[in-house]
Amino acid sequence: MKNLLKWFASIALLAGLYVCGVLIYGTVTDFNPPDFKALPAYGVPHGSIDSTITIVTWNIGYSGQGARADFFYDGGNQVRAPKDDVLHYRQGIAQFFADQREVDVFLIQEIDSVAHRSQRFDQVRYFADFLPGYRFSFAVNYDVKFVPMPLFNPMGKVVSGLATYSRLPADHFERHAFQSQFSWPTRIFFLDRCFMSHRTPLANGKDLVVINTHCSAYDTSGTMVADEIRRIVAFASNEYDKGNYVIIGGDWNQCPPNYHPINPEGGYNEHRLREDQLPQGWQWIADPNVPTNRKLNAPFSEASYTTVIDHFAISPNVEAISVQGIDQNFEWSDHQPVKITVKPR
Repeated sequence: MKNLLKWFASIALLAGLYVCGVLIYGTVTDFNPPDFKALPAYGVPHGSIDSTITIVTWNIGYSGQGARADFFYDGGNQVRAPKDDVLHYRQGIAQFFADQREVDVFLIQEIDSVAHRSQRFDQVRYFADFLPGYRFSFAVNYDVKFVPMPLFNPMGKVVSGLATYSRLPADHFERHAFQSQFSWPTRIFFLDRCFMSHRTPLANGKDLVVINTHCSAYDTSGTMVADEIRRIVAFASNEYDKGNYVIIGGDWNQCPPNYHPINPEGGYNEHRLREDQLPQGWQWIADPNVPTNRKLNAPFSEASYTTVIDHFAISPNVEAISVQGIDQNFEWSDHQPVKITVKPR
């Protein structure tokens, strides 16, 4: 009996040391980005400003959350997709880029620079190879040396974020930090959210300012996202007050105003944006007919819960010509692309 108690005590001690070690290591190595950072950009853009501008936003799920995937955070089992699936999703995403070369700007979320979950592959530069003539930049929003969850199959190292690819003569790529965070110790293993901006000079002396955002997930109260949107809107409004044209696109992790899910049973804790979260004259632009996100509790099927959380907002001096969700049956990601065509007025 004494030997059994000693064995249990040893196991408890080792478990305690492991937990303490992980928390200390995570705290010491915690990613603490500045509130503002100018970002380097790469590549030479070959496009020019036309009367209309086409933009695609897409959360690519780090090439690991396509149709075959489920995910433990959503009630599934997978922590990382099998290597063959990651390659399959990555090739499909790359082909989409290659087929959409008329698009002026791609706003991409959940793109890995290096991460165990995506085979330690630099997706940012890989996808740039399929977009020759585009200028691109990358803003980190997830930099954790070791994600310890789940306990017996930890996610490991993750460096991920937002990437913007533009064939317009764009410059001044910038990272703007959100201040919303979960409490310690959760926050040391979660994302440090941000939005990313860049600008393109127009012939009239004003700028086209395009914002790429990925707002907080798993925010059951909606308060973190509300604070993030206030920060985006404050920045965007300041640009509009200067006479610039502003387009915001991304994964908002909230539905557009007045949207109702097509299959509302058994889904997420639905939060909706409000019209009054934008200044007067601004517009939310979404395609309510094509779902942009699915729940990852199981591989994709017709029974999967879907919703719309990827969409746009535009300033009063920008006219929306069209918006289109692109239905891929969630083959390449748990999100689907949304394309908007706009015209500065």
